Amino acid sequence: MHLSWGRRYLMCPPSHFGILYEINPWMHREVAADPDRTRTQWEDLVRTIRAAGATVETIEAVEGLPDMVFTANGGLVDGGRFLLSRFAHPERAGEEPQFKRWFESAGSEVVELPPGQRFEGAGDALPFAGRLVAGYRIRSDFLAHTTVARELGVEVLSLELTDERFYHVDLTFCPLTDRHAIVAPVAWDRYGLEVVRRLVPEPIVLEPDEARTFCANSVVVGDRIVMPACPVRVGRELERLGFAVEVSPVDEFLKAGGGVRCLTLALDVTLSG
Repeated sequence: MHLSWGRRYLMCPPSHFGILYEINPWMHREVAADPDRTRTQWEDLVRTIRAAGATVETIEAVEGLPDMVFTANGGLVDGGRFLLSRFAHPERAGEEPQFKRWFESAGSEVVELPPGQRFEGAGDALPFAGRLVAGYRIRSDFLAHTTVARELGVEVLSLELTDERFYHVDLTFCPLTDRHAIVAPVAWDRYGLEVVRRLVPEPIVLEPDEARTFCANSVVVGDRIVMPACPVRVGRELERLGFAVEVSPVDEFLKAGGGVRCLTLALDVTLSG
């Protein structure tokens, strides 16, 4: 059974994207992004997602906010409600009012976290089988998961992220169906491993070198999956499950630690009953 969500996305053009600071292990200011390749890769990704059967809406880029292209981190959608992120790093805090304004203008009720709670939206929280799989420690707080569960009326399963390279849960977990997910256990603590083992009946388990390709940071549209890269073994497993794989290279964005899922925020998620 295909996912009930993943057919509407919010994206932000890379007009002001660049490696202007370093807030994760992938970012190095001396490794500059190429503006022309960045624009081409983003436009190719938009075309690929639309060709897969999804719609794409856009939010205007803002000068001085280079990571706003990673819209997944802006917050978490639940039907007509939008839980606004509170970023861990001050470099990204300026994105918060931009996403708040966009969702208010779209008619959503915007929910804000209490002061002092860090939470980075759909980058650290993904629906799976009626629950929310959420990461904490590196960018989001465990306490924020309690707030998310209460505000959105959904059970939250918390995974502690233990590897700084995999700083968001969407680098380690990709829902495919209600029974299948791509998972990267290299990034979780022992308790998190057990949570996912019990939750996902039929996982595609990534080896560490496969996880480092960002292949878990992919977007699923029905029976199509749009990936930044696809290791051969993973591709065979996906095809066995009936998925058509579309690789859309985003290596310019990988310089900032973000792949295909990071560049998209699903707008058609409904969590609460």
